[in-house]
Amino acid sequence: MRLFVEPMNATVVDIDADGRIKIEHEGWSAPTLQERRAIIYAAKEEISSLDELLTILDKPDKTA
Repeated sequence: MRLFVEPMNATVVDIDADGRIKIEHEGWSAPTLQERRAIIYAAKEEISSLDELLTILDKPDKTA
């Protein structure tokens, strides 16, 4: 996983079952409430972008 979180200016690269996150080029840490909210927001935005991408690519090819 790679999720850039703009407010943190960091990329989350892993998460464990306890909710600790691993930031690229850093170690494991428990995110603060503010960091958790920023990560959740970034993840939802990424999901929305990926859904839009899938919708566009799943359309039948009209040029063929």
